[in-house]
Amino acid sequence: MISAVVGLNWGDEGKGRMVDWLSASADIVGRYHGGGNAGHTIHVAEGRFTLHHLPSSVFRPGVRHVLGPGIVADIDGILDEIALVTKHGVVSDNILLSEAAGICFPFHRALDAAEEDRLGHDQYGSTKMGISPAYGDRVMKKTLLVRELFETRHLATRLTSVLGWANARLEKVYGRPAVRVADAERWILGVRDQIEPFVTDTTAMLAAAEADGATILAEGQLGALRDVYFGIYPFSTSSSCLAAHAPVGLGVPWARVRHTVGVSKAFSSCVGAGPLVTEYQPDLAASLRERWGEYGATTGRPRRLGHFDAVATRYGVTMQGTDEVAITNLDQLSGVGDLRICVAYRHEGRTTREFDPSPATLADTTPCYETLTGWDDDISGIRDFAALPEPAQAYVLAIESLLDVPVTYVSVGAQRDALITR
Repeated sequence: MISAVVGLNWGDEGKGRMVDWLSASADIVGRYHGGGNAGHTIHVAEGRFTLHHLPSSVFRPGVRHVLGPGIVADIDGILDEIALVTKHGVVSDNILLSEAAGICFPFHRALDAAEEDRLGHDQYGSTKMGISPAYGDRVMKKTLLVRELFETRHLATRLTSVLGWANARLEKVYGRPAVRVADAERWILGVRDQIEPFVTDTTAMLAAAEADGATILAEGQLGALRDVYFGIYPFSTSSSCLAAHAPVGLGVPWARVRHTVGVSKAFSSCVGAGPLVTEYQPDLAASLRERWGEYGATTGRPRRLGHFDAVATRYGVTMQGTDEVAITNLDQLSGVGDLRICVAYRHEGRTTREFDPSPATLADTTPCYETLTGWDDDISGIRDFAALPEPAQAYVLAIESLLDVPVTYVSVGAQRDALITR
């Protein structure tokens, strides 16, 4: 059976800690899209780790950790992470990379950065990890798949074609230095033997596992509002963040996702450009950002912060086909004072509870709030929902009512066990 853990918002929701928790009862955990552009931070007995490529289950012994064909493989980054986790006791034999994944080359990072520089003030807020060019090149049939690194008779011809397309843009569009074939070949020779032990036909493996009744957990990256099809385009990522895409991205497109856990913070946060309807005033955002340590896990950029947006999150619930919700970072709201929840939008004189992902619409939208009483107690040690301060319970229940999906998990801290299960 395939289940999915996915984001309901802009990313940064705390999916990593939920995958780590739920992977205790999984046989296989797989990432099905994205690359090194998002970081999932987990706190386990071995320490605090921010994983950009490997599934957040990697410290669960006995679980197989899969990078599916739907990702773009930053091989340098993957190897660095494997080296890091194996130093802390992870058995690397359980890490598997799909031979059908597209490669995110070093020159893709150069292309990504060059395009953001060209855009200037109109930047999308890219992480500059090469994700957009790598996905674009796969669609254009101008990158290599992982398996092609080992098809040595054809590699030189394919690499020359790929570099021709990359260099045409680097030189003629951006005025940047071309990538030499010799340098690209040297890079391939430097990583090929190292990555080979992890490369496999993950589709065949997953198909056999599913037939045997294995429990498979799909780990989403970013969130519904960053989805390339249904997010706030063009302020989106370059892949589908939705649970419905998980079977395709994992490599078993005939399978079905039977259960979805949607993750949202107890407030709004995002990294990058684009509309954020409930954004805090700058002084409040700066104060809380420092207090909460709200900086992007991949880039270190300050996260934009805002009041909980039930309109946007309910849209995420729908797009993700959410069966249950995990609310994270509730502990950070202790001592903040009264709390506001956006329950509707006001646009062109009309009040609506429907979310329109058009940036033009969102730019002219104002939030309609309900105010709830806050609490001052430190709740990080609480493991029973009934033991939470009444205002904290009321806040969670208000969110649950607005989303119309049960809130099953409430995170009250970063540590693995700092989780209330309802």
